Amino acid sequence: MTLKTCWYETDSRFIPGHYQPAALIDLALSRDIDSHRLLRGTGLFHDDILAGQSRISPQQFLGLIDNSRRLLDASDSSFLFGQRLLPGHYGPASHALRHAQNLHQALQTLIDQQTLLSPLAAPRLLLDEHYAYVHWLDSCGAGEQWRFVLEASMTSMVAMSTWLSGERLPWQCSFRHSEPRYVEQYWVHLGEHTQFDRPLDLMRLPRHCLAQPWPNVSATAGQVARTEARDQLERLGFASSFLDCLYDYLHAQVQQTPSLEQTAQAFAMSPATLKRKLHKHRTGFQQQVDRVHTHVALYLYQVKGFSNEEVAQYLRFNDTANFRRSFKRWTGSTPKLIRQLLMLG
Repeated sequence: MTLKTCWYETDSRFIPGHYQPAALIDLALSRDIDSHRLLRGTGLFHDDILAGQSRISPQQFLGLIDNSRRLLDASDSSFLFGQRLLPGHYGPASHALRHAQNLHQALQTLIDQQTLLSPLAAPRLLLDEHYAYVHWLDSCGAGEQWRFVLEASMTSMVAMSTWLSGERLPWQCSFRHSEPRYVEQYWVHLGEHTQFDRPLDLMRLPRHCLAQPWPNVSATAGQVARTEARDQLERLGFASSFLDCLYDYLHAQVQQTPSLEQTAQAFAMSPATLKRKLHKHRTGFQQQVDRVHTHVALYLYQVKGFSNEEVAQYLRFNDTANFRRSFKRWTGSTPKLIRQLLMLG
C-alpha cells in the first residue's frame, strides 16, 4: 500500500497570517507588547499580516507562540488565545462551524477542516455508549509549545460550544501533565472538574449532548459553507499534517506494527527520508509507534472494557508480561494503575 503524498509539514507555508496567528498577535498588542519584539526571529512582518498577504508555516506559528509566552509572561495567555479561536473568521470553514446544527456536526466540521481551523492540533472524536471523547494530537511537533497549544485548543472547544449552544456544556477535561501552579485558570476556562496526571489529553461529555439542536443556525448557509470549505481544502492540496497521516497509517496497521522500512515504502520515500522528516518534526519512528499503541490500549481499556490479556492479544504481544513491560515504557505507569485512573475518570 502506497499513500498519496498530500500532507503539510512543519515548514509548509499555508496558514494565513491574518487568521489564527493574528488572534495571538492582537492579544499580545492589547497588553502593550512591542510588535517588533513579538515577531523577532519568526520571519513575519506586521505590515504583511495587516495586508492579508502573508502565509506562514506551523514552525513560524510555533515561534510566534514561543515569543508570546515569554513576552506576555502571564498564566492566562493560552486560555485567552483559545477563547478567540473558534468559530473564528477563517472564511467558509468558520461559517460552517457557525451554522452547525449541533455539537456533533460542529466537531465533524472541525475534524474535516482541521487544516484551516486548527493546524497545530488535530481533534479526534471517539464514542462509547455513554460519552463522547475528544482527544488532541500534536500535528506538527510543537515541543515545548505543546501545552500552550493544548490549553488553547481545549479552551476554544469549550468557548465555541458555549456560545453556539447558548449554555455551558458539561465538558470534563483531563491532561497528561501534572497540576500547574496556575490551576485556577483551568477552573475558570475549562471547569472545576479538570484533572491532571491522566493517561491522555482528553475532553469528554455525555453523549446525548452531541445531538441537542443549537439555536440561531441556518441549515442552508451551513451546507453551502461546508461545500465551499471542502473546495478550499481541495485547492490547498492537503487535509492533514504529515504526523497525522503517519498516525492514521500506524493506527490502521496497529496489529501488524509495520517497521520503519515498511512505513517508508507505504509513504513512497526512503527510510532515510522518513527519519529526516520525523527529526524535522522533533520526533522519531519509535515514539510515533508507541503513541499509537498507547492510544489504542487506552481505548480498549476505557471504551471496550478489555482485560490486560485481551489488550495484549489484540496488540499481538506474545505474553502479558511483555505487554506490561512495554506499557510501562509507553506511559510510565503500569496497566493496573492506568485502569484505576480510567475508572476514577
